[in-house]
Amino acid sequence: MTFSVSMCKQTMSFLNIEYGLFKSNFFRPRQQKDKVVILLGATGTGKSRLSIDLATQFPAEIINSDKIQVHVGLNILSNKIPKEERCGIPHHLLGVIHPNVDFTTLDFVDMASDAMASILSRGQVPIIAGGLNSYIEALADDGDFLFRSKYECCFLCLDVAMPVLDQYVSD
Repeated sequence: MTFSVSMCKQTMSFLNIEYGLFKSNFFRPRQQKDKVVILLGATGTGKSRLSIDLATQFPAEIINSDKIQVHVGLNILSNKIPKEERCGIPHHLLGVIHPNVDFTTLDFVDMASDAMASILSRGQVPIIAGGLNSYIEALADDGDFLFRSKYECCFLCLDVAMPVLDQYVSD
């Protein structure tokens, strides 16, 4: 498996693997639990780009969990990935809430749960990517552990060296 910077066909892919060579069974057809991929990491680490790369390699759709990117507009402020760079991959909870609306953690859990059910009904894997860990915690670490009893989760945490991250965010 190799990693590099990605932007659909414009640049190289994060993932350079063939489906048959992928050693994990995670993206293969369902066994008992539905699969969910959760991408975590600081702003600018490449969560959105990696989510698109994964979704172009495997049958998946993306659910945004960034508190700012969920709002309509604010594209530059939030570094929302432009439509032309989404490679045709469906994105859920991206630019759907008016900026003046108070979008709570409970709202996120409800809407993300509905999006996951919809994605899974189409035989796709939900990839949850974004910057707000409180949304992910509320979804995946519910008090009754219903989420983890229902879904097999693959958590990927992206980490970038601070000088690289500082330069990227500055640019």
